[in-house]
Amino acid sequence: MIGIRRSTAAALLLALPLSVAASASAVAASPSPTVSGASVGSAGSATMPVAFHIDLPRPTGPAAVGRQILRLVDQDRPDPWVPSAGPRQLMVSMYYPAIASTGGPAPYMTPQAARLVLDGKPPGNTIPTDALTGVGTWSKSDALPRHGRFPLVLLSPGFKSPRTELTTLAEDLASRGYVVALVDHTYENTGTTFPDGQTLTCAALCDTPPPVAPDVIEASRAKDMSFVVDQLTDRAHPAWRYAHMIDAHRIGIAGHSMGGAAAVPTLATDDRIRAGVDLDGTMHYPVPANGLGGKPYMMIGHPLPAGQVDTSWTDAWANLDGWKRWLTVAGSNHGTFTDDNLLLEGLGYPNPTTITPERGIELTREYVAAFFDLQLKGIPQPILDGPTAANPEVSFHP
Repeated sequence: MIGIRRSTAAALLLALPLSVAASASAVAASPSPTVSGASVGSAGSATMPVAFHIDLPRPTGPAAVGRQILRLVDQDRPDPWVPSAGPRQLMVSMYYPAIASTGGPAPYMTPQAARLVLDGKPPGNTIPTDALTGVGTWSKSDALPRHGRFPLVLLSPGFKSPRTELTTLAEDLASRGYVVALVDHTYENTGTTFPDGQTLTCAALCDTPPPVAPDVIEASRAKDMSFVVDQLTDRAHPAWRYAHMIDAHRIGIAGHSMGGAAAVPTLATDDRIRAGVDLDGTMHYPVPANGLGGKPYMMIGHPLPAGQVDTSWTDAWANLDGWKRWLTVAGSNHGTFTDDNLLLEGLGYPNPTTITPERGIELTREYVAAFFDLQLKGIPQPILDGPTAANPEVSFHP
């Protein structure tokens, strides 16, 4: 039987109970996220809104983390989904190793984007916007950069998911010595807010099924990512003020769900991008029969039900012609590899997995960082050689 991994984790947020009636004590059983000020009635009859505060896990690297937001416009490419909108435009969060105690607050989401996530469900929502805008991050807006040149990692979120779902991974990679470009693919998520305050939704693609095939969307994302690299590595007119931090000879890509699957066409079509990671994404754009030119590739996913197989992964495994790993995390689900399960737990939703959200984030960060440390920095990583006693949840495909 064929198994298909879910195309989006954002749907989990939309499934929240209308009054978030879970008790504060149940939610607070885990030390992070933290929840404060809960007061609710029975399901569907909340007596007052619930007050939340959720903190993301601290990054594990030695560097402080800076963040800047970029708007990039590709004047040579009309928007593929809404041609009447004009040139393709993208919002990108740049994370980078920074000097401690510089910069200001870096909100998790814009109010407009947060509201679209929270209101994408039946009427009766009692979750305040600041439950998401106020999520505690570790990056600092406009922090001063550390001296040096660092590898660049591109990150792409799942289909219908905002780029913020990969914030914990982006912050951690930056703390470990990477520049990270976390990309929103316009019209492919719940909402992308631009500097003028306009927030564009995924109305153009949100029909079920979408009006275009998934492989077409993945190929379009590859063009988005190549354009981002163009803009960040342009020697004459780079789009980012700290572009001098980027080592253009060490570039990788990772993503979740469709964002992870999009690593395949990106690697297949852009020689500048050297290595890729797919976090639980079914690959509709297949790995070519002759491989990816020897480029390293790692797949990390959740266990599928007994008897089910994601044939896109088995086919990819057979065609990959370079260093490769296929890892499965026991007790995980599609949202484990993002911030989503952590946010759900913090908003009062029962954890749907046997692995805690914090542990899922810890493992995702550890293995993704190990992959890029090996492939982009040349640092040996024994953790990628096989199962370890420290991480019994992680199994290796033979």
